[in-house]
Amino acid sequence: MKTENILVIGGTGKTGKRVVHLLEELGRNVRIGSRSASPAFDWHQPEGWAKALEGMDKVYITYQPDLAVPGALEAIEQLVKESKRAKVKKLVILSGKGEREAQLCEQVIIHSGLDYTIVRASWFNQNFSENFLLEPVLEGVVALPQAEAQIPWVDADDIAAVAAKTLTEDEHNGKIYQLTGSRTLTFNEAVAEIAKASKREIQFVPVSIQEYGDGMRAVGVPEDFAWLIEYLFTEVLGNPELAEVTNDIEKVLGRKPIDFSEYASKTAESGIWNEKVIY
Repeated sequence: MKTENILVIGGTGKTGKRVVHLLEELGRNVRIGSRSASPAFDWHQPEGWAKALEGMDKVYITYQPDLAVPGALEAIEQLVKESKRAKVKKLVILSGKGEREAQLCEQVIIHSGLDYTIVRASWFNQNFSENFLLEPVLEGVVALPQAEAQIPWVDADDIAAVAAKTLTEDEHNGKIYQLTGSRTLTFNEAVAEIAKASKREIQFVPVSIQEYGDGMRAVGVPEDFAWLIEYLFTEVLGNPELAEVTNDIEKVLGRKPIDFSEYASKTAESGIWNEKVIY
């Protein structure tokens, strides 16, 4: 039997690197889609996509920085065209739960004529250890808007495990999975669990979206990233759909999702939350 060739776009990112590892364990031929890979894949250089897609049977798609940003829809439309030219058979896209703009990109995949699975994820646990919330945790003060938002945090390991299944098993074709943890936590509750696990004092400070946006710009955060964060806090955390807890991880993996407390304990053991902040 011929071994499948799978392109993992964003293969060095939070879920992508985990998907690569799982697929390689399953004996699939994996091509990492990143700017540093050869052939390179860069969302801003579509002329190179054909080479990256050449010979691939399936593609895992993560769009940077988010499917909600201007230009994402056109990029996904172009990628679908190139995938069909390359005779790719299946597309699996990582989308955002509660993101209306992301759902426009999903529709392009759904109507592509190719086999597909949509993987919609809630906010990642790893935002606190591999993304924009790591620095505030290290500083001991996490100031965020939408303090009352109930978030069913999901672990990147679970997202990757579901993605790997959908890429290698036909029974998931045509499905939309919404991935969440088994409970919701506010930012304050999540920070409290991290403080407990890491045996550190970490303060949570609620702020307005206006204050948060002003703060980002004051420290030189690029405007496009500031816009995205404001969008996520306003449109996504303000969307009641986000708070809904699902059992899709259990449905696909046959086990309960990784709980936030388990994530916090494991991450604390790694020592990443005890490193000094270097300015």
